[in-house]
Amino acid sequence: MLLRDLIGDVFRTLWSHKLRTFLTMFGIAWGIVSIVLMVAAGEGLRKGQEEQARNLGKDILIVFHGRTSMQVGGARAGKSVTWDEEDVPVVQAESPDCEYAIPELEQDTVRIHSNFNNAAFTVTGSFPPFGDIRSLPVGQGRFYSWEDQAQGRRVAFVGSDAVKQLFPGRNAVGENIYLNEMPYRVIGVMAKKKQDSSYDGWDVNKIFVPYSAMRRDFPNKPPGSATNFDQFLVTPKSVEQHEACKAEIRRSLGRLHHFDPTDKEACPIWDTVQEAKAFRQMTDGMKYFLGAVGIVTLFLGGLGVMNVMMVAVRERTRENGVRKALGAKQRDVLMQFLIESASLAGIGGVFGILMGVLVGKLITVFVGFPTAVPLWAVFLGLFLASGVGIFFGVYPASKAARLDPVVALRAEM
Repeated sequence: MLLRDLIGDVFRTLWSHKLRTFLTMFGIAWGIVSIVLMVAAGEGLRKGQEEQARNLGKDILIVFHGRTSMQVGGARAGKSVTWDEEDVPVVQAESPDCEYAIPELEQDTVRIHSNFNNAAFTVTGSFPPFGDIRSLPVGQGRFYSWEDQAQGRRVAFVGSDAVKQLFPGRNAVGENIYLNEMPYRVIGVMAKKKQDSSYDGWDVNKIFVPYSAMRRDFPNKPPGSATNFDQFLVTPKSVEQHEACKAEIRRSLGRLHHFDPTDKEACPIWDTVQEAKAFRQMTDGMKYFLGAVGIVTLFLGGLGVMNVMMVAVRERTRENGVRKALGAKQRDVLMQFLIESASLAGIGGVFGILMGVLVGKLITVFVGFPTAVPLWAVFLGLFLASGVGIFFGVYPASKAARLDPVVALRAEM
């Protein structure tokens, strides 16, 4: 019997039992929907977290100052620790696994205005690598340079939302803004940036100036000293060197400021690499749980396929007897029932994938939860569905193929 004839017989049989076929396919489809949604949710969360990390600054450590919680060298716990400008070259030299260790100064009490409008934004001062470390995309102009830093120039790189308020409907590059009445020339404007997390506010609402200009024009207020700064921004040379870099930073600052390097209260660090690992573990746990639910549902759907095929074998006992009496081989009968069970599951799998993608899109649109279905998940769904159909169809198919035609022809319908 030709394969084409077998397939034709299979689909005619399925079409003649529409309700039974639909219900069986639905069981398979529901299991595939669960698996597709599991993958879509996991991938969506992973990509969202990666984008969030990129927007904040990929693989960075923000090193804050704090208070000691351990006694060291006779000094009591509770001592305040602050970072000083003199720490910067020492920490950089003593941390070979770190690419950058740069200071950051911030003030949110600077009076800001342009010739067109007033505003209240945070002013941030650092070294030129800050733009790359913190992923500040340039929309117009440029970020400040080492030459600007060396000469203490009054130049500013303005956040995308800040520039809309200071220069509504105008080109800001080349214009002046006034910080505490001191003129700063706008040399660049940040491109629009999506940011979901921060340690000090949204970058789109900030004004960025060279560290030297920030230090000169906006000195620290008491109790801060003239050389203190707010936090270190540190990047490892590679993700593999991340833990070594963090340990070197703690060790160097502990030696400089006389605290135990293991004292996390004295030197709290926001570690985006560790945060990403923890987030990945959480999403992996969710994926495994949903995957287990999907596989159980798929297994139950497979039992439904086996049950339907057993009923089909019993209903078509005499038909199979006639076919075998007329010369049909055992292989032909086996193939017909296997193709039928695989088709049931395969078509159910296709509908399951389509339903999973559609539900994922609807969740993203109406709930705002990110989802993404990779191509490999589509092939995985088809493979699992077809595999379930074949696995659970083997027993009914082999039972039909082994029927004695004489016994089958005597069977009552």
